[in-house]
Amino acid sequence: MKRRHFMAAVAAATLIPSFASAEGFIDYTPGLIKSELAAGKTVFVDYGAVWCSTCARQERVINELRAKSGKYDAAMTFIKVDWDTYSGHNVTTSRNIPRRSTLLVLKGDEELGRIVAGTSKSSIRSLMDLGL
Repeated sequence: MKRRHFMAAVAAATLIPSFASAEGFIDYTPGLIKSELAAGKTVFVDYGAVWCSTCARQERVINELRAKSGKYDAAMTFIKVDWDTYSGHNVTTSRNIPRRSTLLVLKGDEELGRIVAGTSKSSIRSLMDLGL
């Protein structure tokens, strides 16, 4: 392997985890949101894609807010829905999710709030506070 190819591969490998990590999120599987809601839990849902820069910014803000205060993790289950896998699935279409980078807070049969493509810390904090 040529040195420049090796260096490029190493650089790419170090960047991938920062885009692909969904720290503290549970990856969505069919029925997961319904089962969490049926158990009486409040659910924070992040519809995102690993290649989406807006989604990455949202995730950084969410993780920062969660790290500053354990109240969010105590109050909500955080679920990541992969847009590339589930954009045409019932979990997306039944809630009229218009695009990736959509964030929801759900409790029972009710949607408490949503943000579409918003990345401001204050907006995301306000949305997360609805789940408390």
